[in-house]
Amino acid sequence: MKVAISQSNYIPWKGYFDLIASVDEFILFDDMQYTRRDWRNRNKIKTPDGLQWLTVPVKTKGKFTQKIYETELEGGAWQKNHWEAFVKNYSRSKHFEYISEFLKPLYKDVTYKMLSDLNKNFIIQICEFLGIKTKISNSSDFSLKNGKSERLVDICLQIGAVEYISAPAAKNYLDLQVFRKSNIEVSWFNYSDYPKYEQLWGDFEHQVSIIDLLFNCGNDAKKKMKFTKYD
Repeated sequence: MKVAISQSNYIPWKGYFDLIASVDEFILFDDMQYTRRDWRNRNKIKTPDGLQWLTVPVKTKGKFTQKIYETELEGGAWQKNHWEAFVKNYSRSKHFEYISEFLKPLYKDVTYKMLSDLNKNFIIQICEFLGIKTKISNSSDFSLKNGKSERLVDICLQIGAVEYISAPAAKNYLDLQVFRKSNIEVSWFNYSDYPKYEQLWGDFEHQVSIIDLLFNCGNDAKKKMKFTKYD
């Protein structure tokens, strides 16, 4: 059994979903500390004037020591604003109307209170559209040991995983010896060599929300990703 563990992001880029598709269970590391100006509550889209951040306003406490699952949203005006940004910048895309059928209700018909619930709902709905059937869980549902690598290993052991798939950035802090002691193999996910697709507004950009890929490619979106090889 393969597992990946990552903090939740708001409407993540395509690589995030490829990582989900590469494993049997994906754990949202929601009991980690919330970090400002990060991917937790924002992402980028393309516009005629360049890249634009879409940010979900959140309430923060003190010196931002709150966990991700403790982070509340600040008002609901962002939902209308984000949807209007999609209409303004993607209404000319080939599959805008089709993708809007499942995406628009997430902005118009659902009320969100907590950041974790918002991110998880969007991630699950996009996975469903793409046909990714990976089980998605929260780390806050587990009782975990202290220590960065120890906590990850503890999750692996509790769900019976024998292989941990990690983003390359974790090479800077992951203690591989902790994994070896528990007979858990560590593999590094490869985010390189993504193909380009027909994209609006200037030079091609890979580092944008998957929403860009969906609006531009529709049902062919997975053909521009890696996870088809896992089917």
